[in-house]
Amino acid sequence: MEVTWQGVYPAITTKFHQDGSIDFDTFGKNIKTQVESGIHGIVIGGSLGEASTLDEDEKFELLNFTLETIGDKIPVVVNIAESTTDGAVHHARRAEENGADGLMILPPMQYKADDRETVNFFKSVASSTGLPMMLYNNPVDYGIEITLDMLDELTAHENIQAVKESTRDLTNITRMINRFGDRFNILCGVDTLAMDALLMGADGWVAGLVCAFPEETVAIYNLVQEERLDEAREIFRWFLPLLELDTNPKLVQNIKLAEVATGIGTEHVRPPRLPLAGEEREHVQSIIDESLASRPKLPVNGKG
Repeated sequence: MEVTWQGVYPAITTKFHQDGSIDFDTFGKNIKTQVESGIHGIVIGGSLGEASTLDEDEKFELLNFTLETIGDKIPVVVNIAESTTDGAVHHARRAEENGADGLMILPPMQYKADDRETVNFFKSVASSTGLPMMLYNNPVDYGIEITLDMLDELTAHENIQAVKESTRDLTNITRMINRFGDRFNILCGVDTLAMDALLMGADGWVAGLVCAFPEETVAIYNLVQEERLDEAREIFRWFLPLLELDTNPKLVQNIKLAEVATGIGTEHVRPPRLPLAGEEREHVQSIIDESLASRPKLPVNGKG
């Protein structure tokens, strides 16, 4: 299925049983809810999906299950987060062989590659597959910034089509548009900046709290597209305390606790992560409870 790199793409959490095995039933329930709420694509096996704790076969079991569950309703994008170029190329080829519609590519993990090395890494992956790719630009968490000059070197690869913009610098969206026009689609990767990013020209939103609140996330996107900004702002202002749970080292645990509250997830994580406890858990739960108590009424399907 064609990936348009527009709209809301959940960076979906991976659901586990208490013993650490993958809970496909709950995972399936969540992604069905996402699709019914109007999401435009889905990213599996990302940071929020606890990719570092999944082995290779598990990642492709998730891909195959997702494809079987949702069919061709939305594109399925597989995250590639590898330490070696060979490893990234291998995963990209296997994703294509297993039916993925697109790839999200992180820079090399562990080793802090310089600009030349990072560009070569992306070129090698892009040359190895026909799948469309979205580069993940998150220097805050991963220590490597994909600069405009680096993107300029990558324009020759037609399957490098989008950038997940997570620099936390909203002006970077305007810089990209000024330099490249519509050559690259831009998707905001920071929940708290998403509405601002959409107003500045971002094409979509790779979202986190959507895992628990898909209807609200999709409604904001749709209302912005329709220029019904007062309605979008009202929902976004309500949403912000929840969205701030995504910009936190324990975003996985935070969002999974929110999924429990909305009935489409569990708290189980894989070590070294542990579920929230004590005052920390009480604080996050209070934010969730207060937000649920004042949950806004939404336009049907985020429209009219």
